[in-house]
Amino acid sequence: MGHVDGAVLAIDQGTSNSKALLVSPSGTIIGQASAPVAIAYPHTAWVEQDPNLIWASVQSAIDACLAPHPNLPIAALAISNQRESALVWERTTGKAIGPCITWQCRRTAPFCLELTAQGLEPLLRQRTGLTIDPLFSASKFHWLLHAIPEGKERAANGELCLGTVDSWLLWNLTGGQLHACDMSNAARTQLFNLHTQQWDPELLAIFEIPAEALPTIYPSSALYGTTVALGALPAEIPIGALIGDSHAALYGHAGFQPGAIKATYGTGSSLMTPVKTPIISDKGLSTTVAWATQSGVTYALEGNISVTGAAVTWLCQLLNLETEQVEALATQVDNAGGVYLVPAFVGLGAPHWQENARGLITGLTRASSAAHLARATLEAIAYQVRDVFDLMQVEIVQQESSQEATGQPLRVLLADGGASRNHLLMQLQSDILATPILCSESPDVSALGAAYLAGLATGIWSNEAEIAALPRAQERFEPQMDETTRATAYAGWQQAIARTLLA
Repeated sequence: MGHVDGAVLAIDQGTSNSKALLVSPSGTIIGQASAPVAIAYPHTAWVEQDPNLIWASVQSAIDACLAPHPNLPIAALAISNQRESALVWERTTGKAIGPCITWQCRRTAPFCLELTAQGLEPLLRQRTGLTIDPLFSASKFHWLLHAIPEGKERAANGELCLGTVDSWLLWNLTGGQLHACDMSNAARTQLFNLHTQQWDPELLAIFEIPAEALPTIYPSSALYGTTVALGALPAEIPIGALIGDSHAALYGHAGFQPGAIKATYGTGSSLMTPVKTPIISDKGLSTTVAWATQSGVTYALEGNISVTGAAVTWLCQLLNLETEQVEALATQVDNAGGVYLVPAFVGLGAPHWQENARGLITGLTRASSAAHLARATLEAIAYQVRDVFDLMQVEIVQQESSQEATGQPLRVLLADGGASRNHLLMQLQSDILATPILCSESPDVSALGAAYLAGLATGIWSNEAEIAALPRAQERFEPQMDETTRATAYAGWQQAIARTLLA
């Protein structure tokens, strides 16, 4: 172990709530609290949050987490955050201007279609590893600057700060002393060049983003500065890590090496696997920076699924259920009875990237019941994960054959996130993948990953081998479905997807 005493205070700022955790040098969570964050839907497919409420929720979570531990020394602070969400604030006052446009928001779809029509997709994919889509931050920054009177001019003059949520929290935690982001969040903006590891001037010109407004890029694990006193949070706490929540989850699983793959089951889902060099995929997957430490940059192949846990939320609203009732309802039947749900409520993400696709239920008969629909909803999550998992296997095998043997087959799926608490879903996932699942019993893997990175920067842990040796409670699920049933069920899913894409 390292030689630094004290806990890490890890902030996990998510879409629906902000969490604060205290993590001991032994890797144990010794304190935690959360506070909700409101989400607004001002127009169809528009999703936004109030930046001030995001910050207030973080402050509330910190205060509630620290209150029972007034004498506990805090050795470092870490941040994991909802990714791609974008906002702007004044440099002199720190006042947010306009909303935080969240990752779910599709308001920039027309602008993205313009970029595609200009033939810019190959350039953007090659430079950033990302397809053109409203998910990523650059089009949101463009929208915000055009919505602010003289926004572009003010940004170019250094009057405005553009940032993702990690930058906003860092700015406030340091009392406006530091405008920075980490490399994982920068890599999700579509302004970051994977090859130079810097903001790309040509991409800034395409999106009309002045470089003067953007944050300085740091490694994910680094000494960013120190806190100012805020409520129960003392001054002079070293800030040792910023990282996007999906990347943090992979780090929290200790998935440091190629061959590891995790799926986070949240509102949507992210599958991510580390790779040694960027893989520029033409199959609907993204390449990104997994994290950066003093040892260098680790890249990742990622697939972003737009709707997974949100499909369960929809079902609960439709059938007037509580979330925990869905599993019990779905277990009333042995299978979905030929019913398939494609939850394309906001289009389809990886690997299809079809903005105009919409949800579909197919295979209904007079015998179909609420239980069949509940099971179909859980199966839809597992099928979408398989779509991405299988493509990742293909890309990694191709990398292995085209370069030195660096690709590692994906043999076990690491699972985390709220929907991973559903045991039936995890069993279905193992069955549909024909792969074992190692499900974290902690709901806070992203916060743990950020804490590990901050501890690495501040000397709590000396290296990743020490972090990998920390205890992690996991539940294992083994595939039980026979191959014929699996193949038939997945073929039905592919037919349902094809119907959705034709609609």
